[in-house]
Amino acid sequence: QVQLVESGGGLVQPGGSLRLSCAASGSIFSIDLMGWYRQAPGKQRELVADITSGETTRYADSVKGRFTISRDNAKNTVYLKRNSIKLRATAVYYCILRGVGGYDYWGQGTQVTVSS
Repeated sequence: QVQLVESGGGLVQPGGSLRLSCAASGSIFSIDLMGWYRQAPGKQRELVADITSGETTRYADSVKGRFTISRDNAKNTVYLKRNSIKLRATAVYYCILRGVGGYDYWGQGTQVTVSS
C-alpha cells in the first residue's frame, strides 16, 4: 500500500506564495509519475501539473507559466509552487502517484484558500 501525505495548504493572501509538498511512503516499487490535481468549488477535478521520474513536466494550459512542479526522487516527494497567487487558485489540491503498472494513488487533499 502507498500513502501520500500532502502539506503546505491553508490560507494565502492574494499575491502571496504557495508551496505544496507531497511525500509518498509505503510499498513503492516503481513510480511513473507524481503530480497535482485540484478541485475548485462547483467544478470538476482538473490536472494542474505532473512530472515523471525522468523529470519531464506537463502543465495544464490554464496554469502554464504560473505554477512550477518539481520532485525529489530520493525522498519520493513532489512539490508545487506558485508565486503571486490569485483568488482563482482557491481549491482542494490533490497529490497523485502513478505506478509503472498504471495504478493511481491519491492523497486526501489539502485546502488552499486565497483570500485577504
